[in-house]
Amino acid sequence: MSLSTDEHNNSNQAQTDNEALAPQSQAVEEDSLHALVSHHFIEYASYVIKERAIPDVDDGLKPVQRRILHTLHNIDDGRFTKVATVVGATMQLHPHGDASINDALVVLANKQYFIETQGNFGNILTGDPASAARYIECRLTALAKEVLFNKQTTTYVDSYDGRNREPVCLPSKVPTLLMLGAEGIAVGMRTQIFPHNFKELLKAQIAILQGKPFQIYPDFPQGGIIDVSEYEDGAGRIKVRAKIEAEGDKKLIIREIPATTTTESLIDSISKAVRAGKLKISSINDYTAENVEIELNLGRGVYAKETIKELYAYTNCELTLRSTLLVICDNMPVEMTVSEVLQRNTTKLLELLRRELELDLQAKEDSFHSKSLERIFIENRIYKKIETCDSLEKIFKATHAGLARFRHLLHRDIVDEDIERLLQIHIRRISLFDLNRNKQELDDILLQIEQIKHNLEHLTEYAITFLQGLLEKYGPLFPRLSVIDDFKSVDPRAIARADLKVYHDRLGYFVGTNVKASNKNDEPLLCTEFDHLVLLKNDGLCKVIQVPDKEYIGPTKYVLLAAKDQEYSILYRDRQEGTWYAKRFMMDRYTLGREYNIIPPNCIIEQLYTNVNVIVQLDLEHNRRRSYNSVKVDFSAFAMRSREARGFKLTHYPVTGITVLNRGISKDKLEAEEADNKVEPAEETKDNSTKAETAENSAEKTKEAKTETKQEAKTEAKQETKPEAKQEAKPEAKQEAKTEAKQEAKPEAKQETKPEAKTGAKQEAKPEAKMGAKQETGQKNNDVKASAEKAETASKTVEPLDSDKSGSGISKPATAPISISSISAPQPEKPVQEPAPPAPKPEVKQEKPEQKSSDSKRTMRKLVDEDTPFFLE
Repeated sequence: MSLSTDEHNNSNQAQTDNEALAPQSQAVEEDSLHALVSHHFIEYASYVIKERAIPDVDDGLKPVQRRILHTLHNIDDGRFTKVATVVGATMQLHPHGDASINDALVVLANKQYFIETQGNFGNILTGDPASAARYIECRLTALAKEVLFNKQTTTYVDSYDGRNREPVCLPSKVPTLLMLGAEGIAVGMRTQIFPHNFKELLKAQIAILQGKPFQIYPDFPQGGIIDVSEYEDGAGRIKVRAKIEAEGDKKLIIREIPATTTTESLIDSISKAVRAGKLKISSINDYTAENVEIELNLGRGVYAKETIKELYAYTNCELTLRSTLLVICDNMPVEMTVSEVLQRNTTKLLELLRRELELDLQAKEDSFHSKSLERIFIENRIYKKIETCDSLEKIFKATHAGLARFRHLLHRDIVDEDIERLLQIHIRRISLFDLNRNKQELDDILLQIEQIKHNLEHLTEYAITFLQGLLEKYGPLFPRLSVIDDFKSVDPRAIARADLKVYHDRLGYFVGTNVKASNKNDEPLLCTEFDHLVLLKNDGLCKVIQVPDKEYIGPTKYVLLAAKDQEYSILYRDRQEGTWYAKRFMMDRYTLGREYNIIPPNCIIEQLYTNVNVIVQLDLEHNRRRSYNSVKVDFSAFAMRSREARGFKLTHYPVTGITVLNRGISKDKLEAEEADNKVEPAEETKDNSTKAETAENSAEKTKEAKTETKQEAKTEAKQETKPEAKQEAKPEAKQEAKTEAKQEAKPEAKQETKPEAKTGAKQEAKPEAKMGAKQETGQKNNDVKASAEKAETASKTVEPLDSDKSGSGISKPATAPISISSISAPQPEKPVQEPAPPAPKPEVKQEKPEQKSSDSKRTMRKLVDEDTPFFLE
């Protein structure tokens, strides 16, 4: 019993110790796991970057491509080989299965530089896949054999299983990386290298060798049109377009497609745009075979010229491609430029040519040495000296002794390998040896050695000659396919169709494309999907929103189209003071959904105009004591103010009506008219004399008319004023005239004559009576003219200016147009001050100004009710 208790205590102690050590051991395990995962992930990332996705800068190939070409070179016998056979042989070097090898071979073959094909290898234009590997064949092209392979200059390593040898890098003598292009995604990095034209690349290398500047741009196998304005030396982006031709007004033919697209994907993008209502195309027919031919038949109401712009704006007929030239350079991923890649390839070319020339020189010198030894050995019958030798050692000594005296004819010393080669000559060959032929061969070899030495001394010229030979031999096979052009991308906003109809329900306070207008006669607001709407309430609260399907907006006075260059002119009134203000502003910057106040608090918008150069007249409540009864408002005379700024003060008198003197013109029409009215300098010179004569005649006629008008006005004023003035100026009416003159004096200058100054007042009674008579007559004339103007304008209905693009769904009132010529001459814009009273005498005291009459406190008669809709044209 005691033993079991001890065991139990020991087990508890061990458990306690393990629990105490658990956190520390767990932390160690986590650290080791973290280090293990980090190490393996780094190895995996390095492998993917260097061995799978990113090409090498020297030969421009990914490992799978390099292994395919190396295998084709090994099995090449001049005949086509099944792709399945090539894939199987390549699997000895590539550990990632046959699918990746087959796909890489098809892609490489479609570049058409290094692999010649037989069978269906797919179509890069239509996107059709290649046939199965067992049905198609391939072999190396002549260009590949000439510029990619040289075992003597190639470094080899063991394959992944150690059973075979594979090249580290092929000795490419052309810039393969830029010829083929590349695209790959590795761990944390990607590469996108555009293909370039074969001839242009070689010409650029020649320019580098000659020290001349050069420019080179991509060339895509699909052709198309490219804009390289934002592309610089392998960095930046390129805009690519399809080549579209118009056959008449109702048919378009796509002849070339943009890079990275196929006819199938292009047709899908066009179909989506048609379904979205952005294009009107009745049918699409694809006749692509060897060349692209997509026929587009247009619908009713659209024509080829405008549809081409829409295709570029809404479909894949125009794309933007970005270049990232990331390569493996010296076993590390490096981002380079096209110039740097070409410079490295050119330096590599010089190195390869030098090594080949040196190897060739060595081979020629060995050949000269061998042929020279053979000639000396046979011509001087040194072989007879070895007939008596009974051992190999004596044979070597006898041969060395026989050849020693001819050392000056050789390029190097004689070694045992040379003796062995001489001893292998057959008797038949010795008997048939031709000395003259041998001498000719030695002379040819000497010439070749001299030529090789010359090429080594002038390596740059030799490299230029080599590149020029490639250009002459293979250049015609690879013409440029993409056309370089400078074009601007089509802005979808600029060509969007204004086919969305926006209605405003003023009873339910809704707005949108799926809203029914409260009035059947309301016209919809036509807009595009990119437009924004300005919602303006009566109290000046403004908000900008996108075009909705249906949205509740509350009581809203105006629904307008938002435009950053749109000019707004408003008349608003202070509710408390009754003061009227004018303001001109623009909504150049705004945030969607945010509310703005365009007028101060406690104010109300009376009128809003969206045209420019608007001129209106405010008709004031009639007051005999005021010399003017209207205020002319020319909005073009006001400076442009910010959205939140206060307007310019117009008047504090009650306004009874608003008369439009000039409707103005929309900004678009104004710009169009200004463009049309531009006169060339030559035309202005020709018309100078005619304009001068016309101006002089107009000035003379205007002067005469003004003179006649002044004379008639003076005559009528004299005829009407004289009898009244004489009658009031009679001696017996002096006291009445003096009293009347005092009553008509201005409130600002009211003065009373002291009782003790009666004598002076009597002396001034006569001139004051005359002045009062004239003032009364002038007032009567003004009253007559005002009543005439009222009668003339009574038949005219006052209507606000309309905006050309508003169409806010509000019906137009039946009004007659108002022109400046039909309106009688308005009162002066600035109030005419009444003549100041005579200077007061010292004893005259000033009194406080009189209070305003009760008439001025009356509330102005509203032209329209606040809830009455305003239609903006």
